[in-house]
Amino acid sequence: MTLITDANADLARRDLRHIWHPCTQMHDHEHVPMVPIVRGEGPWLIDADGNRYLDGISSWWTNLFGHANPRIAAALAEQAQTLEHVIFAGFTHPPAIELAEQLVKLTPAGLEKVFFADNGSAAVEVALKMSFHYWLNQGHGEKTRFIALTGSYHGETLGALSVSDVALYRKTYAPLLLTPILAPSPDAYEGEPGETPEQTAARRLQAMRALLEQHAHETCAVIVEPLVQCAGGMRMYHPSYLTGLRKLCDQYNVHFIADEIAVGFGRTGTMFACEQGNIAPDFMCLSKGLTGGTLPLSVVLTTQHVYDAFYAEYSAGKAFLHSHSYTGNPLACRAALETLAIFRDEPVLERNHTLAAHLAMRLAPLRDHPHVADVRQQGMIAAVELVAEKKTRRPFPSEERRGLRVFLHGLTRGALLRPLGNIVYFMPPYVVSDADIDHLVDVACEGIARAVTT
Repeated sequence: MTLITDANADLARRDLRHIWHPCTQMHDHEHVPMVPIVRGEGPWLIDADGNRYLDGISSWWTNLFGHANPRIAAALAEQAQTLEHVIFAGFTHPPAIELAEQLVKLTPAGLEKVFFADNGSAAVEVALKMSFHYWLNQGHGEKTRFIALTGSYHGETLGALSVSDVALYRKTYAPLLLTPILAPSPDAYEGEPGETPEQTAARRLQAMRALLEQHAHETCAVIVEPLVQCAGGMRMYHPSYLTGLRKLCDQYNVHFIADEIAVGFGRTGTMFACEQGNIAPDFMCLSKGLTGGTLPLSVVLTTQHVYDAFYAEYSAGKAFLHSHSYTGNPLACRAALETLAIFRDEPVLERNHTLAAHLAMRLAPLRDHPHVADVRQQGMIAAVELVAEKKTRRPFPSEERRGLRVFLHGLTRGALLRPLGNIVYFMPPYVVSDADIDHLVDVACEGIARAVTT
C-alpha cells in the first residue's frame, strides 16, 4: 500500500507550486497524487518515504537495464571528469565517433551516416527536413509532402506532429501543421473478420500503392513506426508490411523513414524492428533506449547516397542546416556506448524472449475477459484493450477515464502502469524477473476489474 507521508506531501506541494508537467491536465492533481521519486533501483522506483513502484512502462519507454544501472553510472562518472560537452560544429570527440561506428555496424546494411540530435521528436524533424532537402538538392522541389499511417505518432514538435495522427495531440495545433497524406494502418486489430494479420498487411499495402500512384510526384517520404504504433494505442502489425512498403518506396521513388524511437534496441524481439521485415530504410530514427534511459540523445542514420546529395562546394548552398546546442553531447554518447556494451556482453535478446513468453502466458487468460477486446504482444511490448462491449468492440466513453482507474490502483499496489486511454500496456525494463512480471499482471488484472465496473 502506498503511503502519503509528510515527506511525499512536502515534495508534491513544492512541485505543484512551480512545475508544469508534460501531457498533463494539471487540475487532475487536485485528486491524482503527485509521486515524488527520490531514487531508482533496477526496475523499481522509490519515493520519499521508501514506497516502491515497479516501473512497468520503463519511464516512458526509455529504461532498458534498470534505474541507476552501475555500469552506465560508472561510465558517466568517468566521462564527466574528462569532457562534459564541446561544440559539435567543426569539433568532434571519441564517444561520438565510437558511437557512430558501432551504430553503423548494428543497424541494417546501407545506413552509413549518423546525424546527432537531442530527443525523438528532434530526430523526426531531422529526417523530414533531410528528406525534403535531398529532393530539393536533386532538383525536385515539387516534393514537399509526407505519407504517414492512420493512428501514427512521431512526436510533438510541429514537424513531427504534422506527420502524426493521434487527435489528442494533433487537433489543438492543426492550424500550425503541415497536412500529411494518411494511409490506412496495417493494424491487425482493424482486420476484417477471418483475416490474418498478414492478410491485413497485404490489403493495406494495396491502399498504400494507390496513394503512391496518385501522390508520389509530390511526396518526399513515407514515415512509419515499424511493427508497433506505440502512442497510437500499441497497435501492432505483420512485418510483411515493412517488406512490401520498402518495395513500394523503391518503385515510386520516395524515401522510407523508419521511426524506431520507441521500438528499437530489443523492444520487439530483435535489435531493431526493421530486421523482421528484412529491410533497410533510407532514414532510421533512434532515441529513448539509446542511452539506456539515462540521458536525452537521438540519432538519424541515413545512406551514403543521401549524404552525397548535400556534399558540394560551400557556394552551391546545399549544406544541411540543422543544429542543437547539445548535439553529440559526450556524456550522452558515453551512456549510449555503455548501453551497447551491455547488449554485447550479455544475452539480452535471448533473455527478453524468455521474459516475453512468460508475459504472454500470464496475459493469456485476459483474452476471455468480458471487457477485453484484444490482448496483443510484440516482444517486450504487450497491450490489453478494454471495451464496454466485447462482441462489437464498442469502446468505453473516453470521458469515463477507465484507464486512469488502473493507474491509480497500481500506485496503491506498488506498480507504475500508465494506460493509453483504455489500453493497459506493459513495456518493462529488461532487468525484470518472472516474479516482477507476475506482480505487474496481477496488479493490472485487479485494476481492470475495478475499472470496468460502473
